[in-house]
Amino acid sequence: MEVKRKPFQGVLNILSFNRHFYVFGLVALTLIITSHILFSWSNILYSIILLSFIYGLLMPLIVSAYVYDFSGYYNFNWLKKFNLTDSKDTKILNINAGFDETSFIIKSLFPQSDLKVYDFYNSNQHTEPAIIRARKVSLVYPNTQQIISNFIPLKDNSVDYIFLLSAVHEIRSQDEKVQFLKECHRVCKSTGSVIMVEHLRDFPNFVAFSIGFTHFFSKKIWQRAFTEAGFSSCNETKFTPFMSVFNCCP
Repeated sequence: MEVKRKPFQGVLNILSFNRHFYVFGLVALTLIITSHILFSWSNILYSIILLSFIYGLLMPLIVSAYVYDFSGYYNFNWLKKFNLTDSKDTKILNINAGFDETSFIIKSLFPQSDLKVYDFYNSNQHTEPAIIRARKVSLVYPNTQQIISNFIPLKDNSVDYIFLLSAVHEIRSQDEKVQFLKECHRVCKSTGSVIMVEHLRDFPNFVAFSIGFTHFFSKKIWQRAFTEAGFSSCNETKFTPFMSVFNCCP
């Protein structure tokens, strides 16, 4: 199945999945403008607050459009440098948090490989409104299997490549993250690798998402989680200033 992305699909997804944030922001913006008209408070303070709100509403959309619609993220050109093998003996695992935009693309890039897709979403533990909405419109790859985050139903050392693409930050607990990555370590071959893509809790993402950058985790937290899970190496490279690609080996 060939998946063609619509123009501005990335930024439209952000708007749709986080509409509660934008509704609140627009209501707050309306109240600020109304209060200034009614009470004529300081023009300087009004301008600062107004520009701050507008920045907070627009900048995440601009950055999301850049990352998800114009950077080539979904072309997967960033993956070529890892020189991954495509053969009938190659086993690939793509794990998502209930929103899957990548499995059909991965299969098109590795047509000979055996691709399995797992979804670790748990409605009791992963309660972010955005992911709940995203699940309702997500494509479902054939035979996608629902799993729990602390158990991957595969044999030890059975998978060549594991993809974790903008998914694992939905696991908010550090202990749960470590347990999940331990399972990835268990099923990954010693010659294999885990490819994880995430926004980080860093300065560029603070500039992009302001307080929303707290939804992500820092490079230090990710590296500690992979180390605690038993990975021998975990190298980070940047894909745009706002996204990091981690290539981690057992």
